[in-house]
Amino acid sequence: MSGGQYPSSLPDPAPGPPRATLQLRAVPEGAARPHPAGANPAGANHPVPPLPTGQFLLPPPGALPSGPVAVLLIGPAGAGKTSVARYWADHRSAPTAHISLDDVREWVRAGFADPQAGWNDQCEAQYRLARRTCGFAARNHLANGISCIIDDAVFPDRPAIGLGGWKRHVGPGLLPVVLLPGLDVVLARNAERSGGRRLTDEMVAHIHGRMAGWYGSGLPIIDNSRLDVPATAAALDGVLARLRGRT
Repeated sequence: MSGGQYPSSLPDPAPGPPRATLQLRAVPEGAARPHPAGANPAGANHPVPPLPTGQFLLPPPGALPSGPVAVLLIGPAGAGKTSVARYWADHRSAPTAHISLDDVREWVRAGFADPQAGWNDQCEAQYRLARRTCGFAARNHLANGISCIIDDAVFPDRPAIGLGGWKRHVGPGLLPVVLLPGLDVVLARNAERSGGRRLTDEMVAHIHGRMAGWYGSGLPIIDNSRLDVPATAAALDGVLARLRGRT
């Protein structure tokens, strides 16, 4: 979701004892623990042991083949997902498409379920429909030799409609990467927004706090607190280069 598509009340995690959400393999294996906000660990990775009920494995360093790729860019409101995704798609040497989940969601005009009014069953149904549509588009582009980058706010504590769902629709070649700047940065960026894209500080903090669950997940995390859009796109290129064994 973009900044304007976060619900006024986000769905909370399902009740019950704590559970591992995903099986993820860090890239590389020997990465450091989370950095404080502003430390700028571009492309840093945070490994965890394999989990018996996991849903997702990243390829080890050097295992990603050349050819088209499908990147899922994850992050909170104010992380810069859409700007980075567009820039990255615009400036690659290989054919690349940007697939925006929010653009597809907003194909629905009459009857659009606006999450800002509160998350409900209709919002979730339209979100799932948009994700399936984006997944089909990604597979179709990949089959025709065109890479793609999808941006979405995927919460680590909701795997059923998060990475697990994206993997089902895009395929096993999906590469999730997290943009996670510091809270002070996303608050400042949110303050510059206007209209429906501007959220309350409380909502921004709530979203950012839940996104922090990606630390320790094993996914590549780019702290772009001190990176502009081109530098963040370059950090994303660095993540893919490591997966392809080129660094």
